[in-house]
Amino acid sequence: MLFDHIAVTQNTQVMLSLAIILLCGFLFTRFTKKLRLPNVTAYLLAGIAIGPHVLGLIPTNIVDGLDFVTDVALAFIAFGVGRYFKWEILRKSGKEVLVITLLEALGAAVLITLVMYYLFHLSLAFSLLLGAIGSATAPASTIMTIRQYHAKGKFVDLILQVVALDDAVALVAFSVATAVTSATVSGQPGITVAEIALPILSNLLAVAGGLVFGWLLHLLITEKRTSDNALMIAISMILLVAALCSAFEISPLLSCMALGTAFINLSKNETLFTQVESFSPPVLTLFFVLSGMRLDLSSLATAGIIGVVYFLVRIAGKYLGATVGGVLCRSQPSVRHFLGMALIPQAGVSIGMAALGQRLLPEETGALLSAIILSSAVLYEMIGPASAKAALILSGSIERQPSTEQPQMVRSRL
Repeated sequence: MLFDHIAVTQNTQVMLSLAIILLCGFLFTRFTKKLRLPNVTAYLLAGIAIGPHVLGLIPTNIVDGLDFVTDVALAFIAFGVGRYFKWEILRKSGKEVLVITLLEALGAAVLITLVMYYLFHLSLAFSLLLGAIGSATAPASTIMTIRQYHAKGKFVDLILQVVALDDAVALVAFSVATAVTSATVSGQPGITVAEIALPILSNLLAVAGGLVFGWLLHLLITEKRTSDNALMIAISMILLVAALCSAFEISPLLSCMALGTAFINLSKNETLFTQVESFSPPVLTLFFVLSGMRLDLSSLATAGIIGVVYFLVRIAGKYLGATVGGVLCRSQPSVRHFLGMALIPQAGVSIGMAALGQRLLPEETGALLSAIILSSAVLYEMIGPASAKAALILSGSIERQPSTEQPQMVRSRL
């Protein structure tokens, strides 16, 4: 470890670690830019390289101490997604969003569960938990890719709405799966309604709380506020909502998304979201680099063939579900053909669910569940941004980048 050879205080270690994380994240983008890969891929590769399991530039205790960055980053991401849930848009595309989200999320969950249970003969509890976790899509890398390439249009709006609602479906599916698992492990003859309803009710209350704080944010940010004060109020409100969710062990995604949704519908203020976006890149960079650091390469071997099959089956379930949903809703061709390509990333909330699921299962199978999710999450995050970029290009949401070779050929001919 780097700090084993340097006598520094804990505060100095933290500050140096933050500097190394951000600098390495930037330096890796210089490499991936030449390969025309999104920045998210660079951040994850940087995390793997400098993390405790490879070069060891950042000690494990610092990585663990920065765990709160995940909740903060997800809170900022969810707040930004809320701006796309305008009432006038939902009236036009709400049915399409709901159908596609249900089919792509539950399609992946059902397919994973069936394969794990019937092909590998794993326990029903394990299969249900893995399927429920597999239904989640991480919005962070897709949103970062959209921002990087300034993608716009109906296809982009649909992606953002689907990935936001996706986590709501995943949380409900996970609540049911944990209830079944708890009953199976404890040997209880049945499952009570309370065991299923309590986690769902908690998330509904979190959404309601987010709407209330969105209304308060609307009252606090008036036309007389300076842009600096508006930004401070918004960030404090986002962090407050995230902190309350953390206190009750609830994902901040749904609550902060509701916060952003309430604010945009009440105030119609797009400027605040732009301000928050300009503030969040360092936080999101920390989040992705830290995600890469958490991958123990030895866990890839632990997951084995089960992890490989999970990796492929989840992609197939997502793509197939999105395609079928697009066909049923008579969506435009770009949605039917390419939306599934933007739903590959998996991190954030899925890692949190894996940690909860591991506690419910016996030690050996719990470790297997965690290994599969952690190892595949980083792999998904590495190919997901490139896949999302391809979907955006093929759908016409961003312009195709011109080849760098052609101008050289033209100059040589001249």
